[in-house]
Amino acid sequence: IGLLHNSNNGVLTVCVCIYIYIYSLLSSTKYFFRDLEAFLEFQRFHVHFERASCALESRVFRKEDQGTANMMYRIARASEFLVITGIGINELKITKKALVWPLQKCRIIDVTPVNYTFEVNAMSAEKLPFLLPAVFTIGPCVDDHERLIKYAKLLSHHERDSHDVKDLVQGVIEGETRVLAASMTMEEIFKGTKDFKKEVFDKVQLELNQFGLLIYNANIKQLVDVQGHEYFSYLGQKTQMEAANQAKIDVSEAKMKGEIGAKEREGLTRQNAAKIDAETKIISTQRDGDGKKEEVKVKTDVKIYENQREAEVAEAISVLATKKAGWSQQAKMAEIEAQKAVAIREAVLQQEVERKNALTKTESLKAQHLSKATVDYEIKVQEANSVLYKKQKEAEAELYENRKAAEAKKLAAEAQTYAVQLAADAALYAKKKEAEGLKAIAEAEGVYVRSLMSALGGNYNTLRDYMMIDKGMFKDIAKFNAEAIKGLQPKISIWSNGGTNGQMVDGTSSGHAGIKELASIYHALPPLLETVHEQTGMLPPAWMGSLSVSADPATSSQSA
Repeated sequence: IGLLHNSNNGVLTVCVCIYIYIYSLLSSTKYFFRDLEAFLEFQRFHVHFERASCALESRVFRKEDQGTANMMYRIARASEFLVITGIGINELKITKKALVWPLQKCRIIDVTPVNYTFEVNAMSAEKLPFLLPAVFTIGPCVDDHERLIKYAKLLSHHERDSHDVKDLVQGVIEGETRVLAASMTMEEIFKGTKDFKKEVFDKVQLELNQFGLLIYNANIKQLVDVQGHEYFSYLGQKTQMEAANQAKIDVSEAKMKGEIGAKEREGLTRQNAAKIDAETKIISTQRDGDGKKEEVKVKTDVKIYENQREAEVAEAISVLATKKAGWSQQAKMAEIEAQKAVAIREAVLQQEVERKNALTKTESLKAQHLSKATVDYEIKVQEANSVLYKKQKEAEAELYENRKAAEAKKLAAEAQTYAVQLAADAALYAKKKEAEGLKAIAEAEGVYVRSLMSALGGNYNTLRDYMMIDKGMFKDIAKFNAEAIKGLQPKISIWSNGGTNGQMVDGTSSGHAGIKELASIYHALPPLLETVHEQTGMLPPAWMGSLSVSADPATSSQSA
């Protein structure tokens, strides 16, 4: 069937049809071959014929640049496309199946992706060379018709795995990879392998688009050192050392935590043991107290029972004595009745008296013994209860004192902490308020000074003089100067020469010589104040006069 679809020779088609018919007929009737040798010979003929047919197909029908003067129908495989050029076609036509007319050429292109393996020699921004092993799976873009046309135009005349295509792809990949690596540091390339791969993928794909090629997969392997530049090796050693050091630190921390945990467990065990011992002692003390209490109670009950038994015995003895007395009285009465009838009444009365006395003694004795036993019992019970209550109250008082002492310490610590916190808050609040007050005063003084400056027309000297007068600085200066010379007794002597008989050089009398000396001092003040103004920028008050030194000395003297 394949030969019939791809054949362009009528004779060959007829031969093939005859062969198929004969082979089918003989295959269905092979049981008629009695001779085994004849059947085997036919099988060998069948094998040779198939080989010849395959060779003929590859030589005639699969020749890619086959030009034909005959019409034929061509069909491409699943991974192939037909590129048809020639008459009636503008540039070229790409399809899966078509009827090829005379004066047209049909070329078959394979679009199966090809793996290209490279080791790109690149250099980072720090001038560090490295090898970048990469595997790219590249093939024509079958989803974009325009890009498939570009591939058919530019690369279809090359074999799928030819060196020309490989050199083209390798040149693009190496160029873009080197340019990208030169703009990145080694640390950025190593840590951002995914980003680096994406950048390389995008830039290489951008260049391959003009050839109609598509990167189906790009796998950048681990970066490799260039001989003589063992950057990654040293980096790996550094990482291993850091990991080892971190592991040592982790082990030390785990060991420390284990020791701390063991100590904590040991402390908790001791605390729990002490707590259990204390509770055991408390329970034991309580049990001892209960036992002693029960013992006292039993002894008291025994004593009460003994006293009761003794009282009963005494009562029986008394009854027996009473009966004996009655019997004696009856005998005596019989004797007396027999002897003296007169004394019957006396005997009866005497019997009654004796009986009353016996009863009285019995009741007295019974009451005496019973009250004594009851009193002893109550005394012993009260003593036992008193001892037990005293011990219980002592224990409760001690526990209460300890608890109150702990609570007092806790409250004292909390109160001290709260007091310190309040003191700190108060100090902070005072400082804040003080700062706010100073700030407000400074702002008010600034507003005051600006208003004064505005009112005085911007004259700084007038403002300074006003503020010095307002603050009383001149009074303070005078006061300080007065205190400085207080208690001094200066002796002022004025010496004058050049005159006789009380006459000065200029003809004035000596009486005015002292006045002239003082006038000369005032005459020297303007140059002095001018020097102060030049050095400090300060001017004297207006009442001290002008700084001009050209004034007449006489006038200055008069002014002075």
